[in-house]
Amino acid sequence: MPTGIPLDQRLDALAGLADALPDPVLILDRRNIVAHRNPAAARDYPAVVRGQLLTLALRSPVLLGAIDSVRRLSAPQTVELHQTVPNETWHRATVAPLAGFEGAIVITLQSLTEQRRTEQLRSDFIANASHELRTPLASLIGFIDTLLGPAARDEAARERFLGIMRQQASRMSALIDDLLSLSRIEMRQHVRPTGEVDLVKLIADVREGLQTQAADAGVTVSIVAPPSVVVTGDLNELYEVFENLIDNAIKYGGDGGSVEIAIGAGRAGFDYAVTVTDHGAGIAAEHVPRLTERFYRVDAESSRKKKGTGLGLAIVKHTLNRHRAQLSIKSKPGEGTRVEVLFAR
Repeated sequence: MPTGIPLDQRLDALAGLADALPDPVLILDRRNIVAHRNPAAARDYPAVVRGQLLTLALRSPVLLGAIDSVRRLSAPQTVELHQTVPNETWHRATVAPLAGFEGAIVITLQSLTEQRRTEQLRSDFIANASHELRTPLASLIGFIDTLLGPAARDEAARERFLGIMRQQASRMSALIDDLLSLSRIEMRQHVRPTGEVDLVKLIADVREGLQTQAADAGVTVSIVAPPSVVVTGDLNELYEVFENLIDNAIKYGGDGGSVEIAIGAGRAGFDYAVTVTDHGAGIAAEHVPRLTERFYRVDAESSRKKKGTGLGLAIVKHTLNRHRAQLSIKSKPGEGTRVEVLFAR
């Protein structure tokens, strides 16, 4: 292609090529005025307007430095852009001279946002898991040191400490089980189960399995359901889902209260709905959207006393995603909590 061709004479052909690309692309003339932005750039960088200086919309010193280097050296430059307004985003920007066009530069931006967010989630997860394991482990080590030292001949102290140590070991075991369960579900997140599960029988089995906990809490658990409701799913995974939901309702539903489970017709394009309702203290609105986050607790101390690992609702969410089911939680302080699970056949 001949060199020195003014950019505006060949912009139509360049624009068509840029518009076909999935990543944001900006074309600048020799004055750093935006000659073209493709639809992806318009979506991710709405402030960048054709016909205006790039510096009016993007005040990134890193990017401007890369553009200056390209003009001086006539060689491509790659930098990373991090923006916090209006949303936090990361892009890898490649700035290169546009061969054959006088002074023109093309900027391609590859999104790193999802990758960075995943890395942050992984880092937070490891930090939280380490903290949750370290606390009971430190307690165990402390009691062992005491039993080996000052309390070595104190039979009463030994018996009391061993009971506490057993509780802490059980807590660690439950946390490890939940971590493994969450890992297994995430590995199969995009593979929908193919088995058949009768929700009515399943939930009756879960209630029977939680009879001791309900009796200890003085909570009655009732079920209103048709004779049978069959959905596509994994029996063991759905058992764990409703074991978590009903166990939570028993734990946090208030001593001497009741938990009602209803199985019936669905809504919003789903065939069936299962609701678990308790009449406990309820949850403030600002906490509800975060309940399915890993290790998120409304009251950390209360959760640990009730032997919660902070992973139960995260496991529920990921399992239901795998089943293409929908989870919703509604709660108000003083009015209890209602959890709904919607299933398609």
